[in-house]
Amino acid sequence: CLDVDSKFHGRWGTESLGGLVAVIHPGYYRDDRSRFPYERRPISRAFIAPGDGDFYYCGGAFGGLIQEVHQLAKTCRENFEDDAKEGIEAVWQEESHLNRYMWTNKPSKILSPEYLWQDFKARNPEIKIIRFSGVVKNYAAIRPN
Repeated sequence: CLDVDSKFHGRWGTESLGGLVAVIHPGYYRDDRSRFPYERRPISRAFIAPGDGDFYYCGGAFGGLIQEVHQLAKTCRENFEDDAKEGIEAVWQEESHLNRYMWTNKPSKILSPEYLWQDFKARNPEIKIIRFSGVVKNYAAIRPN
């Protein structure tokens, strides 16, 4: 699953295949997990407690086997809708729910940030290849946070 407002720069090969695949978010891969923007309100179904979590994954690229992705999508949708019924919106909407899911259902393949870079960021020296990137967008115009 890939965000439609993104573009390819390099190939994605068989190295990216797995049962449940996640991509480490390019904005947080250098940070300590205490700085990850997880949903920290216990009332949300996307909640991840301080000290918990492995990585911060981006919502713009993930995948895997059909049954794994179906279960991920089903669970995230149910949790998102249950939060909405309670008047709750997770801090990073569906990305927060994806991170919660990946915390309790560990991905079998974790891809580096080169698989979904951000066009507004300069390339860090350790990033040798950018395979896919999210295009520049005006978040203020499309999301309230």
